[in-house]
Amino acid sequence: MYRLSARQILLVALVSGLFAAAAIAVVDRFGNRFQPSSSAFTEKSPAGLTDPAVATDEQNNIEIYRTLSPGVVNVHSTSYARDFFGFVEPQEGSGSGSVIDQEGNILTNYHVIEGATKLAVSFGGQRNYAAKVVGGDPDTDLAVIKLLETPKEPLTIVPLGDSDRLEVGQKVLAIGNPFGLDRTLTTGVISGLQRPIRARNGRPIEGAIQTDASINPGNSGGPLLDSHGRMIGINSQILSPSGASAGVGFAVPVNIAKRIVPQLIGSGEVRRPKLGISTRDVATLKNQVELPVSEGVIIMEVAPGQGAANAGLHGLTQTEDGDVELGDIIVGINGEKVANNDELYRILDKHQVGDTVQVQIMRNGRRTTVPVRLTGAPDTRRGIFRR
Repeated sequence: MYRLSARQILLVALVSGLFAAAAIAVVDRFGNRFQPSSSAFTEKSPAGLTDPAVATDEQNNIEIYRTLSPGVVNVHSTSYARDFFGFVEPQEGSGSGSVIDQEGNILTNYHVIEGATKLAVSFGGQRNYAAKVVGGDPDTDLAVIKLLETPKEPLTIVPLGDSDRLEVGQKVLAIGNPFGLDRTLTTGVISGLQRPIRARNGRPIEGAIQTDASINPGNSGGPLLDSHGRMIGINSQILSPSGASAGVGFAVPVNIAKRIVPQLIGSGEVRRPKLGISTRDVATLKNQVELPVSEGVIIMEVAPGQGAANAGLHGLTQTEDGDVELGDIIVGINGEKVANNDELYRILDKHQVGDTVQVQIMRNGRRTTVPVRLTGAPDTRRGIFRR
């Protein structure tokens, strides 16, 4: 065995210490350069807020607005469309957004920037800053835009909270730009949780937050905050016969944003695991054709080269006689019942691209199970193969 003298041991310890100190200095100086953009997100309550347990309600409102409203922006969008006579006319839109990091990334609704060819952001006042779309996800109605030029002073960051720990009756505050009015504050409570709402493309958004805080056109994309000044939702929809606030507003839970925003910043889109099929609910056809089951989803078409096609699943086919044969009917995945497309969405969202799932189908009156490897199939904006 090779033996070290006391002097050699001290020398090794000294050299090791110097290397460790140098490594720490390098990491401290350059480490942040290699961190993903999402590392800049903060979940800490903003400094300067009095504990809401000891502050008056009025004081809490004032402090949250004063502290966080500089981080809520007015998003102006411009798109172009042809009118009845064929002339191209600009169409203006506006919404709200929240600054989420010092790089100038802003979280908003997808429908606020959908189809926009030009974006401008205002922090209040007359100055507008040009912005670009970083990425959007129509399935959750969320998008990230980025300032092309940031103000000289540091940006105010809106911290992210935890939407899985909310209670009905909890105080909430909404900051936004209703009807173009800069940075309006409204307050209320959480009226309900786990509300089912849908994005404009028909995709269900699970677990929406219902609030009676006034939300109007222009509030879309702005933050719904808790009494500690943390964003717990992104204001998205209202339920109103008149189109204005009726005390029933809905916000996309911030925990959904936590999952997808890093993907939007990293690649501009969200890759969801999909089977590579287009489908229809069995319930929509039960009065038109005799089916072996009363619930499930019928495969209408299979995308070539995707998981379902590779596993041998069948869509609608036409025989030589001109008759149409039904495709496979999905009734379950990994033992979980699939009654309709909403349940199919929900189950697939639990998995990752590349996972293999056991798909229970009805084929020719018989139930069988087929393993299917999930792929990142084209999304709803690029083709019909949604699931």
